Formats: sequence, structure tokens, C-alpha cells
Amino acid sequence: MSIVDLYESSKHRNNVAHFSAIVNIAMVDGDLNENEEALINRFARKLDITEAEYEDIVENSKKYPVVPQAQTDDRLERLLDLFKIIYSDHEIDEPELKLVLKYAIQLGFSQERAEEIIKKTTKIFSGKIDLDQYKLILNIL
Repeated sequence: MSIVDLYESSKHRNNVAHFSAIVNIAMVDGDLNENEEALINRFARKLDITEAEYEDIVENSKKYPVVPQAQTDDRLERLLDLFKIIYSDHEIDEPELKLVLKYAIQLGFSQERAEEIIKKTTKIFSGKIDLDQYKLILNIL
């Protein structure tokens, strides 16, 4: 097996674990709604999840552990994906909040940093930011 094969295999396992986290977040409040299911299907395509993996993950979403990410950008991208699925129904509830905090820590953020990022991201996704915060976000871009 070549280095490229090992990398691809590792990358795919990482994607399967991330997809499992997405499904787990979506199902924490019960069955999937239409928006969640559509978004999950898009993530499955983006992450190259096979039909067999998809079915296994939907049935056993807690089976796959979260894979820590070495790079901050990779951690943030994974968190952003989780927030997209959480806010597919336009709100975040307590079980989702607890689970996304757990995932953020497992991805490699400290408890304090994870709480700070989640608080800010929740404000952005819920639309509860004021003009000064909005301008700050735009300046960062």
C-alpha cells in the first residue's frame, strides 16, 4: 500500500467519523426533519460516504468516534458543518448545545475556547448580533 493510499484511507475514515457526528447531532432531538435529511444527503456526497456507510451510520451514529483535528481551520470547518445541521430547523436546543460542545472539545478545542466559539457562532446563526458585531465580522473577512 502506498503513502497516497494510506492518506486517502485515513482521510476517508476521518470523513466517516465527521459524517457520523453530523448525523448524531441531527438525530439528538428525534427523527430527522426534511431540512436535516436534505443537508445530510449533501454532506454524504461532499464527504464521499457510500450508501452502505450511510445506512450504517444512520442506524449506529454513535459507533464512530470524533477524530481530533490538528489544524484550527479544520476544527472550525467541522464545527461549521455541525452548526449548519443544527440550524437547519432555525434553532438550537439544549441537547444540541451540549453535544456540539462535547464535539468541539473532542475536535481539539479547550473547554473554554469551545464555549467561546459556540457562544459566538450561536449568535451568528441565530441572527442575534448587533451592528458593531456585524461590522467586526465583515472586517475579519
